[in-house]
Amino acid sequence: MVDEVKKVVFPVGGMGTRFLPITSAIPKEMLPIVDRPLIEYAVREAYLSGINEFIFVTREDREILENYLNKLFKNNEISFLPESFSEDQNSCNSKQKNLSVSFVVQEQPLGLGHAIWCARERIGNEHFSVILPDELFLANTPCLKQILDIFYKQKGCVVGLNPIPIEQSQRYGIVDGQVVEDSVIKLSALIEKPDPENAPSNLALVGRYVLPPEIFKYLDLQQRGIGGEIQLTDAMANFLKVENIPFHGVILDGRRFDCGSKAGFVKANLAFGLEQEEQYSEIFHYIETMKTN
Repeated sequence: MVDEVKKVVFPVGGMGTRFLPITSAIPKEMLPIVDRPLIEYAVREAYLSGINEFIFVTREDREILENYLNKLFKNNEISFLPESFSEDQNSCNSKQKNLSVSFVVQEQPLGLGHAIWCARERIGNEHFSVILPDELFLANTPCLKQILDIFYKQKGCVVGLNPIPIEQSQRYGIVDGQVVEDSVIKLSALIEKPDPENAPSNLALVGRYVLPPEIFKYLDLQQRGIGGEIQLTDAMANFLKVENIPFHGVILDGRRFDCGSKAGFVKANLAFGLEQEEQYSEIFHYIETMKTN
């Protein structure tokens, strides 16, 4: 029997170069979507999915981020999630107590795989989850919970997927596989940032993972991939080839915003702004006015 997944890793040690110059002063994960930073949306998603141990892989110069998180996690509870985030999220578990928060320093920005490897001692010999905060979803059921629901049925590894325009394949890890049930794919291959003509599908990895501890055998190799970085997709691809462990992808139900890009960040602010009743009329009127100008 597989134990419950209770740990999440947030890799937040990146440089945020696409948002310079603001990210020279503010970490990308602290950029606001309407009235709260990206990192809080990620924390909320994990919390509502039943997670109670939160591991942040960060850099030494992230005092702003750590101070905010220390205020968010107060007395081992979430201290100021707004009321609309709490009770009615499709029966998600929003009652966790005795939450654990820890910070791990990634001394060099050597890629997503390296960031997760840095958290290996905190993970131990347990299944764990990963959320990339700049991949933001507007979803009725938190995306991590969607993945965990499949994980408890299929076991092994489960990753979140989203269709993308095939011409954007060079920006993502792309998967190949066979549909086994509605929105669930049994994976046969993962390729990091393939050219469109070599992409096996238009299904991209979008920053949500549930992984077994065996993945660290492949991250321990510290193999460099595209961009000279230690890529998580490469480690998962090698894992898939060697290990006799189920590996599935879930096409996530929700609207996705790539907040690692400026256009995606602006779109997210509009979409989440429209979700707030007090803002809706003014924002909607402004959008309609722009259409006619």
